[in-house]
Amino acid sequence: MRLRGICLGLLFCLAPAALGDPARRDAFFPSRFQGREARAHKPWPALDPSRLRLRSESALVADSATGRILFEKDPDRVRPVASLTKIMTAMVLLDSHLPLAEPILIEESDVDRLKQSASHLPVGWVLTRGELLRIALTASDNRAAHALARTYPGGTAAFVAAMNRKAAELGMAHTRYVDPTGLDPRNVSTARDLLRLAEAAWRYGSLCDMSTAPQLEVISRTSGRVRFFGNSNGLVHDGTWSIGLTKTGYIAESGYCLLMRARIGDRPFTFVFLGAAGKDSRLGDARRTRSWLLGEAGGADGRSGSVAIGAGGLAGKSRGPEALPRGG
Repeated sequence: MRLRGICLGLLFCLAPAALGDPARRDAFFPSRFQGREARAHKPWPALDPSRLRLRSESALVADSATGRILFEKDPDRVRPVASLTKIMTAMVLLDSHLPLAEPILIEESDVDRLKQSASHLPVGWVLTRGELLRIALTASDNRAAHALARTYPGGTAAFVAAMNRKAAELGMAHTRYVDPTGLDPRNVSTARDLLRLAEAAWRYGSLCDMSTAPQLEVISRTSGRVRFFGNSNGLVHDGTWSIGLTKTGYIAESGYCLLMRARIGDRPFTFVFLGAAGKDSRLGDARRTRSWLLGEAGGADGRSGSVAIGAGGLAGKSRGPEALPRGG
């Protein structure tokens, strides 16, 4: 009994240190879905892919418990990925172990001059690196992502180089980054590469938590003013979904994009949707896919089974800041 008590004491002493490092934290505390995934090795029932009619130009649906691809649509087409870029931006930043409590000033150079996208983050505000990371992931804010890269050792160019090295390490052979926000249409990838990205991002517990927060509140260290940021994926406001990782993206060249990992039934699935014509189309594709996976009548065209009123409102109606013209 005494030995057991000593071991438990050591565990609780070490755990707080592990929480500061996403990779070490996940070693101590398994992911939210891991227990269910460990019990979900039985293959998902075979489904007819022709019944799933998606609006996105490229798409992949994977059973994350087994790694099996259940649906694909032009998955190897190289195309701009817009703010899905910010998943890689977050991974590179977390890998750097830069202090998340360090204050960073939003400068004029962080303002988007390429697409003229809007931001709720004023020039002159001072926030911590950790707060900027949350804003970049939750609200897909471009100024936040640019400031994170600008303050990386070696600056933005070194940060983008690290992004491309990370992509190569993950086997994302058709992926190329030229900026940390996704505003530049030369940031390109494929649905298949982005599935690899989602698998890697799932190992960063803090990244997953930030990406799925419904909203966040920050206070400027210079003015004391408060700003609220909502999630750019309207489905996180819908209580009928259990989402573990998400990122949206949009620029004119990419169309509307969505990367998401969610639990459906008793197991996790990963969706990658690229090139949808409308903001609600990508959310509609997620709802159609969920209905298809569950075998719900009418689910293939989205007319029934998945347009329920959840805790956050009507499914698919985005209430986050993406209603503004922006790059997310």
